[in-house]
Amino acid sequence: MLKIGVTGNIGSGKTTVSKMFGILGIPVFYADTEAKDLMVTDPLLIAEIKKAFGDASYFADSSLNNKHIAHIVFNDDKELAKLNGLVHPAVFRAFDAWAAGIKNAPYVMKEAALLFESDSFKMCDQTLLVTAPLELRIERVMKRDHITRAGVEAREAKQLPESKKRALADYILENDETQLLIPQILKLHEAFLQLASI
Repeated sequence: MLKIGVTGNIGSGKTTVSKMFGILGIPVFYADTEAKDLMVTDPLLIAEIKKAFGDASYFADSSLNNKHIAHIVFNDDKELAKLNGLVHPAVFRAFDAWAAGIKNAPYVMKEAALLFESDSFKMCDQTLLVTAPLELRIERVMKRDHITRAGVEAREAKQLPESKKRALADYILENDETQLLIPQILKLHEAFLQLASI
């Protein structure tokens, strides 16, 4: 089964692009959504988080205490790396299990904000980077999430620079509002179908 990793920095439109591939019948694994789910459903991960960050990481009803976790990791890169070091392997396991269960698709996609940062691109056969100019991405996120420019820039700073991702990606899709998305997606779909048939 051909596996395509999809990524892009904040505001690039990677989720929109992934949903369009979904419309074409391609199964998409949304790693960031899955990570949030696993943090409250995966017994091994829950135990590891409690061990690393304390029992206060979870409420009595087993829901995640986001404020507690955020307070620890938000301004401490070492603690954030520790959390990612627990969550990413759980997501890798979930992706493997999910992909193994897909039988009637020419290829699958894994959409992940930290595809390169987490090394999960190594689990994929090809990678697709969705890009857009920084100013456009900042505008999109300010409008979408109702946050300040500084808030967007802080999130952007935690991601690998787009220039480095361009060098790592096998395919690049420009979502800069000057080029039509659908023709680019259809062209990529054809390329992936060809790869899948080899």
